[in-house]
Order: sequence, then C-alpha cells, then structure tokens
Amino acid sequence: MSGAESIAAAGHPWFGDQRLAPTAPADTLRHRLRSVLHKTGWPYQPVLPAAPMTIPRASYAELFRVAGVLVELLRRTALEAAPSTRERLAAYRMPASEDQLWLCDPLLDERYADCVARPDVVIGPDGPQFVEFNVSGALAGVVETQSRLDVWRGLYADGAGRLPYRSPDPFAVRAEMFRSLAAELAVAPRVAIVGSAQVAGVTSHYFEVEAEYHRSQGLAARFFEPKELHEAWDCPPGLRYSVGLRNFTIPDWADAGVPTATVQEALDHGCLLVGTQTSTFLHSKLTMGLLSEGRPWMTTAERDLVNRYLPWTRVLSERWTERAGEQVDLLPYVLRNRERLVLKEALGDCGKQVVIGREVPPSKWEAAVAAGAAGASIVQEFVPPQTCRVALLADGADEPHDADVAPVLGPLLFGRRPAGVFCRYRTDGTAGIVNARGSATGADNAMVAF
Repeated sequence: MSGAESIAAAGHPWFGDQRLAPTAPADTLRHRLRSVLHKTGWPYQPVLPAAPMTIPRASYAELFRVAGVLVELLRRTALEAAPSTRERLAAYRMPASEDQLWLCDPLLDERYADCVARPDVVIGPDGPQFVEFNVSGALAGVVETQSRLDVWRGLYADGAGRLPYRSPDPFAVRAEMFRSLAAELAVAPRVAIVGSAQVAGVTSHYFEVEAEYHRSQGLAARFFEPKELHEAWDCPPGLRYSVGLRNFTIPDWADAGVPTATVQEALDHGCLLVGTQTSTFLHSKLTMGLLSEGRPWMTTAERDLVNRYLPWTRVLSERWTERAGEQVDLLPYVLRNRERLVLKEALGDCGKQVVIGREVPPSKWEAAVAAGAAGASIVQEFVPPQTCRVALLADGADEPHDADVAPVLGPLLFGRRPAGVFCRYRTDGTAGIVNARGSATGADNAMVAF
C-alpha cells in the first residue's frame, strides 16, 4: 500500500497496525500546516502532526454508523422530554439567556436541530465510547479539519489526484447540506455564514474561509457580522440569503458583548440558520443522561447499542437508579466511587465544567457533587483512554518523532452525513481533558480511513 508503514508498537487494536508515513521535509510540513490556519485565530502549536492520523476503514465506518444512530436517538430523547419548547426549557432548567433565537415555526426549529453535530469519542478498553455530543452550528474542528485535509491532499495525492486514504471534506458535505436545505424550503441556495470576529480566539478569516470555499463551488455565500445581517433579508427576493450557518454560541456572544437582536430579526424574516435553537436541548448533557438511562420507546436493538457505545451516564439528583443491574442510591453511590466517575455540567464546553474524580481530592469531589445535584449536571463513568502511535514534528527538529497519544475523536455530521473526523490530543502523551486551544500540549489533526 502506497505510503504505508507498520506501527512498531501498536496501541489499541481499534486504531489498526498501519499508518501513513511522513512524506515531506520538516520545513515543508511546518510551513504548510501553519499557513492554512495562521489567519483564523487558531493558536500556535509547537508540536505538529507529521502525517494524517489513520484508522482501518472498518473502524471509520463504525464510528459514523454509530454516531448517526446516536444523534437521531438523542434528538428523539430531547423532543419527547416535554411536548413544547416552553415546557422543555423548564424541564432542562435552561438559563434565561437560552430562551431566544427561535424560528417562527417550531416544527422547523425541531426538524433542523441536528443538522450540525460532532460527538466526542474516546477509545476505551472495549472500543469507542461516546462521552459527549456537541450539537451546534458553532462546532470547533470544521475549519481545522478542512485545512489539515487540504495539506495532506497536497502531499499524498498522486499525479491523477488519487489518495491512499479516504475522508470526506467537511466543507463539501456542508455545501451539500445547504443545497438540500434550500431545496426542501424551495428557496435559492444562498448561504449566510453568521459569526463575529469580536469573539476571542477567532478572526473574520475563520468565517470567510468557508464562504470562499462555497463560492468556489458555485454556491452563493457570504460571511455576516451581526451588524450586517439585515442585508441578508432586507433586499430584493432574488438576493436574499434564506439558509445559513449559526456559527456562534449565545454565551460566547454575551461574553464578547455582541447583541443577538439582528439574528432574531433575520430569523423572523425567513432566514433558516442551523443548528436551530432546539439544538441546545440535544447539546445539553442531560439528554445523554436520559438516553443512557433508557427511554420507554426504545427497541431492544437501540437499547443494546446505547449500552455498548455510551458510558453509564445519569442526570445527577437525589434518587435511585440502575447501576450494573442493581438499584443504587445515586448521590451516596457517586460520593463513594469518586475514582470511577466524572461530573459534567449540562451546558459546559471545552472541558471548563468537567471534574474528573480521580484527579481531585475527596473534598473537592464532595463539593462538586453537592453543586451538581443542586443545578443541572450529569455523572458519567470514567473511560480510560487508550493510545495510538503517531508521528509528530517538534519545533527545531529535523525529523519527526513517534509518540503514543490518547486522542479524542470528533466525527463531523452535517445534514446527518459523514463529513470527516476532527481529532485532538495531548502531544506529551498524557490523557484527560483535551483542548487544542489555550494548552501548551494540545494539538489537532484530521483522522482518515486507511
């Protein structure tokens, strides 16, 4: 197989025993990998990938097959939690700030809630475990994965453009999602990318790079800052942008002082931005807790799949629940089993609201459990992350070096279709909360089928 090499010391068998060998000089790798992202606000990484991360095609197919089913089950779980938006907001104890940006038609809001999704997957001793579900138009990893894939394509394609691996391009799948949305709504496929460079960590180029891609494929697309968004609908009908991407979160905009009123105005004038506000219920980790506990409408096959691929997860409260076939008093059980469990707030992200029991003293664990039980949190079984061996390139080095890393995989799903795999890890080989932003050892790559 062209470019293949055996892995001298393989990690978990799910990752396979072959990989793509680095194929370019160190300076070429550094220049190409950094040039594609340096204008987006993505942080400088002193250690870079020297080749795409690879997994066997069977593992890649499993990842997306299961992800698609679980996201659909998650959607159904969220919608049946209460019959209306108003009742769901109460049931989920949503902050008041999330009660905005609804479409005029609640059915459309619910239908398109899962258009943009990225589960977080850890490979445990028994294989893939889906530890979180990010369901939002503001997913990290899309621009990054597209950019990494562009570099790898330039380095690994043969003269006829053939590659020794398989991966969809995130932007290409997203473009097809927009075309499908426009066709369903019987509107022109004109795409609004809505975000703001006022948010820390991103620049206007971060949004423009996707709009430029869509335009290169013949799809009318434009990046809108909120102050410009009236131009998406206050214009002749043929120039309106009727579908688009909501590439922001309400908390991020609130922190940056960016108002959302112009977004609501655009929604009220018929612009469908995905993911819709209903996606917040899918994004909430409470939904994962409900799904893990089992829903009365689930088939036996669905129940078996959830048991196989979701770690044991429960909404944290004072009650009894099932654990390993037995009924347990949840709060005392959680306090006794600190080293086996993780606490997560319902709407936390980037690992900021996560407490890993084995990494904190009992006193901090007890305080976190008390706070979680009084608010909206889940408790989850800790998944010991397994490793794979990858080639990395450190600053100042002339050659790549091998490292065993414990990656968190992010299969991207747009319009329920596979759109590539965003992968992040710590370059020093340690495990735990992995954040490619704001971490000296955090790094990312695209994972491909090999």
